[in-house]
Amino acid sequence: MASKTDCVMSLRAVRQLRRVRAFYAGGVLLWAVLTAWTGWQLPGSRQMWVSALLLAVFSGLLLTASLWLQRLQAAGSQRPAHHAASRRATAPRHAHA
Repeated sequence: MASKTDCVMSLRAVRQLRRVRAFYAGGVLLWAVLTAWTGWQLPGSRQMWVSALLLAVFSGLLLTASLWLQRLQAAGSQRPAHHAASRRATAPRHAHA
């Protein structure tokens, strides 16, 4: 059984990975636009290749963060859920004669 601190650490990790994934997605978007712009203006230049390299780096980081997040969420769903007792009233039981 997982301790409470494991659950809290997992929630923190998921939250942080979501933020990091959003940052990397922004980086991928930015470098994709800049690579396209540089490729249009200066095809085959050093700036275009550096921009393409940075696009590949951010794409790899985004893929890695997404995979880690998916694994953490899958591991979290395997834990048993602790549900409160239902609030519905139980039906009265009658003893049969």
